[in-house]
Amino acid sequence: MTVRQWTVDITIDEVEGERTTHAEARLRTDGEQLAGRGTAYRHPHDVEVPQIGDELAAARALSELSHRLVLAAAQDIEEVTHRPPRLKR
Repeated sequence: MTVRQWTVDITIDEVEGERTTHAEARLRTDGEQLAGRGTAYRHPHDVEVPQIGDELAAARALSELSHRLVLAAAQDIEEVTHRPPRLKR
């Protein structure tokens, strides 16, 4: 059995004056780095709950990272098979 460990670091930055929270999710594998970014916006009338902005921004960053990882896998498949990949969910 072979075990590999990948690490995802999420950096969250809240910009109070803009009412926005930015997150970056960065995946490090043995030879590759991928990143996804996400932003959460707080409406001026919403109650300020920083955890909600953190969660939304991080979720959006992870979603983008996930999409980039699927694209990287598709590209790797095409390089190996010399045919367009047919990925199913």
